[in-house]
Amino acid sequence: MRLRNLFNILAVAALTAVAGCSTSGTFAPRASYTAISDGGYKLPSIPQGKIADKYKRQTVSYASKEKPGTVIVDTGARHLYLILGDGKAVRYGIGVGKEGFEWRGTARVAMKREWPTWTPPKEMIGRRPDLAKYAGGMEPGVKNPLGARAMYLYNKRGDTGYRLHGTPEWWSIGKAMSSGCIRLMNQDVIDLFNRVDVGAKVIVK
Repeated sequence: MRLRNLFNILAVAALTAVAGCSTSGTFAPRASYTAISDGGYKLPSIPQGKIADKYKRQTVSYASKEKPGTVIVDTGARHLYLILGDGKAVRYGIGVGKEGFEWRGTARVAMKREWPTWTPPKEMIGRRPDLAKYAGGMEPGVKNPLGARAMYLYNKRGDTGYRLHGTPEWWSIGKAMSSGCIRLMNQDVIDLFNRVDVGAKVIVK
């Protein structure tokens, strides 16, 4: 009888491990970073073995008084949280540029764009004259710095100039780059884009 009970306990433990369950409060769904076709473009796969687990999309325990649908950006930890409620959030790894560190506060998602056009600011063109050819806007595509999706942040004063956007430079996730706002891997920004509504509250801290 004892052997049978021991077998049952081991069997349950094995099934729990296979299912990806954890008593730590972190529940990691199977985030897909395979190549996908989207909007007439083909996004290449991302080598998951080269991305730290903490920057891969996953559902985690996260205590917050904010209502579901709110986005919280932790620039220091290089994480973005989408509040789900009931003490849970979807956590995404992010890369943060210089501009991303310069602003803190609360805004809202005023617009969402699939495969957006990127227009470098005048200040950036001043630093990099080679970008002058994109002063009128860079066409959408897999090499576009805004990636597959962009969400534009506004506050009471209007356009903050900051964006939540994708990036083809997946290796920049978890790092502080020389320029840019809040960037996510393209597969992740598509997931976030599909979950976030126009008008959603965004807190950058």
